[in-house]
Amino acid sequence: MKLNNEKDFIISKTPWTRWLSAILPNRCLLCHQHIDSVNRGICSVCLHACRYQTPICLGCGGEMLISMAFCGHCMASTPLTVIAPCSYHHGLGHWVGQVKYQAQFAVIDVLVDALVQRILYLEYLGFIQLPQALIAVPLHKSRLRQRGFNQAWLIAKALSKRLDIPLVDNMLFRMKETQPQAGLSGRLRRKNLKGAFELSPEFNWQRVALIDDVVTTGTTVEEIAKLLQRKHTQVQVWCLARAEAPGRR
Repeated sequence: MKLNNEKDFIISKTPWTRWLSAILPNRCLLCHQHIDSVNRGICSVCLHACRYQTPICLGCGGEMLISMAFCGHCMASTPLTVIAPCSYHHGLGHWVGQVKYQAQFAVIDVLVDALVQRILYLEYLGFIQLPQALIAVPLHKSRLRQRGFNQAWLIAKALSKRLDIPLVDNMLFRMKETQPQAGLSGRLRRKNLKGAFELSPEFNWQRVALIDDVVTTGTTVEEIAKLLQRKHTQVQVWCLARAEAPGRR
């Protein structure tokens, strides 16, 4: 499969997203120029400018001089593998946040497209192995009713279709209605999420990718990863944008 042909990575839209796209102006949210292609939300020029331009450590997100999976520091500390097409702090982070807070779905397809290309490229380099299943970071049922959608599930569903990897959405549950993580310190984030998630005892996958919209401090995905790792499951994290570890920006 060619890794750089964006037309090969168009995601089939569900009927309701096709309807939504039909009423949205096909202009780039960043430069406001008309987009004369099947993609919506972000033009190819802005997308290329915001994507990673250099090798990135899959642990801390810092830039590296040569293409490797992890930098020297992360090789010693073995952090979670986090895969994203771009930095949360450069250009696209705001619009990834708008998916959750303003239901700005126009950017999902093109960013999932970019994420798929990055995943396949890292597999081609031998840095990762594709998972057996995808798991979206769940919302508590009350938050889901309030928001009306789970952005992580929408992203995971699109990835499942593109990569032909099953989406498992009946194995991980959010048991506590936690307060929003934004604005909390690292200690309070961990306290806030303690005991928030529960994994079904029937879970038996060996390799999974945990899907979220964005990874900033990583507290949420790390809490879930602990549950999965107790089952001796290899965990990757896939997201539309990620923040670099402190000191690596």
